[in-house]
Amino acid sequence: MRTATTVEASGGNWQETVTFVTEAEKLGMDICWVAEAWGSDAPSPLGFLAARTERLLLGSGIMQLATRSPVLLARTAITLSQMSEGRFLLGLGPSGPQVVEGLHGVPFARPLSRMRETVDIVRQAMTGDRIAYSGREFQIPLPGGEGKPMRLSARAEHDIPVYLATLSPKMLELTGQVADGWLGTSFVPEGSKEAYFDHLDAGLEASGRTRSDLDICQGAEVNFAEDEDRLRSIIAPRKKELAFSLGGMGSAGTNFYNNAYSRQGWSEIAAAVRDRWQSGDRAGAADLVTDEMVLATTLIGTEEMVRDRLRVWRDAGVDTVRFYPSGDTLEARLTTLGRALDLVRAVDAEQTAL
Repeated sequence: MRTATTVEASGGNWQETVTFVTEAEKLGMDICWVAEAWGSDAPSPLGFLAARTERLLLGSGIMQLATRSPVLLARTAITLSQMSEGRFLLGLGPSGPQVVEGLHGVPFARPLSRMRETVDIVRQAMTGDRIAYSGREFQIPLPGGEGKPMRLSARAEHDIPVYLATLSPKMLELTGQVADGWLGTSFVPEGSKEAYFDHLDAGLEASGRTRSDLDICQGAEVNFAEDEDRLRSIIAPRKKELAFSLGGMGSAGTNFYNNAYSRQGWSEIAAAVRDRWQSGDRAGAADLVTDEMVLATTLIGTEEMVRDRLRVWRDAGVDTVRFYPSGDTLEARLTTLGRALDLVRAVDAEQTAL
């Protein structure tokens, strides 16, 4: 398995984040994704990191569709690819109505067709040909105006893989059809076939491709506990974080994270957590989250527990594991990351020896 992590420029100490990324590169990590939620943008820190790293792949994890036109996304991707000498991965995602409508004032309507057409236009723009597109969401050039089809003056000199961050069945199927990789979350390997892979595989089959044509990139917190007491102390605060995902990520009517957990066997708990969170009872919502839910969707535990979970992730079909290493200090986070990278190497070595 390849290894990755995700960072964000907003909050905390940016120079410490840069040190974390450069040291992670020295440890042998393969990819660094830069997040874009409702804080910093992704392209600015990616350009900075391109100048401070040499081998590491750098990806937008993710750039939100509704905040940029497809051609601007293509221009940004080409620029970052040139700056990093071919190390850039373009991660795109629809976000959700709370961010898109509540923060940007842009309708969230029809994210599926917007995603499909955006990928089409981005790839057309990267070829260096004149850009002309007639779709439901986008008309390029704008009909009735004075514009004519144009080509970008900057051309992609390197391959730019497109990754989609998707959760709903139709979006997953589209990912299988058009993407080079899938940036997943809320991943429970034991329930992943029905929740995720059946939909991805349907899209792959429709486009004449197989699973080997799609990089499955999944992420989770990694944290090592030396004994049961320490494990319990780690799990407890994660329940509130998971309750936020189930109840607060999105609106009362649209929460893709809640839907994903529901498809993986926790529909009753997920619904109850959402209801309590939306009613303002956040402590009560967290109390409903079980230890099993936290452990199933993270890489938390003793070293042997984490090793076993990595085997399960690999066997479920994960190609790239994206670590969120815990730690109160930079040194602690890097130590956790180093231990996790060593375990991936050990699990890979076991597979090679078979």
